[in-house]
Amino acid sequence: MKLKNEFVLAALAPDANVAELCREAGISRKTGYKWIARFRDGGLPALEDASRRPHTSPLRASGSAVLEVVALRAERPRWGPKKLRAVLLRRLPAAEVPSVRTVARIIERAGLVERRRRPPPGIDARPEGAPDVTVTAANDLWTVDFKGWWLAGDGSRCEPLTARDAHSRYVLCASLLAAANGAAVRGEFERLFDKHGLPLAIQVDNGSPFACTRARGGLTTLSAWWVSLGIRLVRGRPAHPQDNGGHERMHFDMRFDVEDHAGSDLAAQQRLLDIWREEFNHVRPHEALGQRVPSEVYKRSPRRMRGPRPAMYPADFEVRRVNAKGSIKYAGRLLRVGDGLRRQLVGVRRLDDSTLQLRYYDVDLGLIELPAARVA
Repeated sequence: MKLKNEFVLAALAPDANVAELCREAGISRKTGYKWIARFRDGGLPALEDASRRPHTSPLRASGSAVLEVVALRAERPRWGPKKLRAVLLRRLPAAEVPSVRTVARIIERAGLVERRRRPPPGIDARPEGAPDVTVTAANDLWTVDFKGWWLAGDGSRCEPLTARDAHSRYVLCASLLAAANGAAVRGEFERLFDKHGLPLAIQVDNGSPFACTRARGGLTTLSAWWVSLGIRLVRGRPAHPQDNGGHERMHFDMRFDVEDHAGSDLAAQQRLLDIWREEFNHVRPHEALGQRVPSEVYKRSPRRMRGPRPAMYPADFEVRRVNAKGSIKYAGRLLRVGDGLRRQLVGVRRLDDSTLQLRYYDVDLGLIELPAARVA
């Protein structure tokens, strides 16, 4: 203040050289003229530094709101600021709920943020050739898989079958089956189809019992049944779990919320899975859904399960039934088709003297070469 007073008094003297006075005081001419203007407006008191505290503080939150944020984050350590705020809006009056930015600041200052490594810029995580499925409504696509197994408290192996609606994120099932084979999975899907109707498509990886990379069309007994009901089979690429990334992300949540708190036995584990699914569908908001919960978006499919469709093929195809050993008889020869299509009707079209084209409904089963005729 002494410096400011001396400078202003000298600068207001007749014939004062303001530029020289600024150099002597070690300040810029902009600062010098600002001091002079303040003095002329309000005298010496106006030279006091004003408080730099903002008139408004949009990032402030009440003590109760801060406690709610911290408690909710501690309860759900992997929920981000947007999800936390969406839940707070249901618990508190809107005027008391802090902004997303404030929620982020609160959990960061509380030491509740774990820093993650980010990939280098310019890296695209989506691989070329990933399945391209247009999803605009509930039941356009279901994603299905088995969650990687863990052990319950009594040593029992827990490997839940999970099914999810890709549009709404609604988890249709998270069930511990008696076995992981096609018959057990079909029984679960009969229950799901009866309860939710049929989807337009189901996306799977290439593992049993959903698909097989060595089978024609990738079809197993289970997926051939899906196709017969009018469901399109969508297969990810082998060794590319990111092709079903949304489902894998849901499994990631299950890993922390359920697997890390394993039940004492299979019955207790199933109860924990049911509780987790209830919260995932009815409590946890999703940013992609506008912070709504999946149950607010999901709707039952209008398509009902009425048994397999009639196997209709174009007029230039002949129809053959696959026998119990996975073969068809054509031109006096037994031709191998695959175990997944046993007792199913397939279409056969002769392209030339030695080549046949096979179809199962609208699934291309590829070509098959006729063996050369035996010479007597």
